[in-house]
Amino acid sequence: MVLFSNNSAMQVTEFLLICFPGMQDTQHWLSIPLAPLLVLALTSNFVLLLAIWQEASLHEPMYYLLVILSLLDVILCLTVIPKVLLILWFDMKPISFAGCFLQMFVMNAFLPMESSTFLVMAYDRYVAICHPLHYPSIITEQFVMNAATFIIFRNLLITLPTPVLAARLNYCASNVVENCICANISVARLSCEDIRLNKLYQFVSVWCLLGSDLVLILLSYCFILRAVMRLQSGGAATKALSTCGSHLILILFFSTLLVVLIITNKAGKKVPSKVPILLNVLHHLIPPALNPIVYGVRTREIKQGIIKLFKNRH
Repeated sequence: MVLFSNNSAMQVTEFLLICFPGMQDTQHWLSIPLAPLLVLALTSNFVLLLAIWQEASLHEPMYYLLVILSLLDVILCLTVIPKVLLILWFDMKPISFAGCFLQMFVMNAFLPMESSTFLVMAYDRYVAICHPLHYPSIITEQFVMNAATFIIFRNLLITLPTPVLAARLNYCASNVVENCICANISVARLSCEDIRLNKLYQFVSVWCLLGSDLVLILLSYCFILRAVMRLQSGGAATKALSTCGSHLILILFFSTLLVVLIITNKAGKKVPSKVPILLNVLHHLIPPALNPIVYGVRTREIKQGIIKLFKNRH
């Protein structure tokens, strides 16, 4: 809704998320894959959380990090996908001014938190493989608590200015957001003011957070690979690599999808606008659906915990 004030300026009180421009009559078909993926993501994460909670053998720091990752996945998923489905199913495009910037805040803060969690998990695997004798004294419950504090405050402090800068802009014209979500630039470009500061801060903060995380993760795996190559036993090397295989798969998927999303956004008119919009939605849905499944399939202890969970239910 757009209200007129006494000075004839227009004030935006809500935004309209139109999802995919030019596909208003056909975009509802996208709900066919999105809805089952949402159910899969929520179900698999809740099963993983229940298995870790009920199985005493999984009450270890490594699995507590999985709990953090799973909770972040659920929050990101519920922040974005239900609203997207409401738009596709019932054409419920309006979102309040406050609701839009709250969604923007959660997306901008929790996505880097997930990246930071992957970084802490990479450090966990580094210590386990490169310094196994010191692992019990380094990776403790206190370490997990400190890591969780670091993940939360580091990303909140750096990402908070993004929605704040966007919210302080003067929205005096159109309120139609050509996106399924309240992405920072998609909303800010509706403003009547200069948004170069918004673009610059988002660019710097994203690369400082996600870029530094990715560099440190890759560095950790370089040290892990060097340590594995020095192992005399082939069986020990295989076992060492298998312990971090699922983690590496998910990091590569998370990073690849994110890099493709950034590239398509920067490509501008060379790439249809629908592509980055779809990638943005999928990035909030596919990793949450994939993470618990990969860990459940590749981690023997978690697989046993899930099997025991279902056996106890019956």
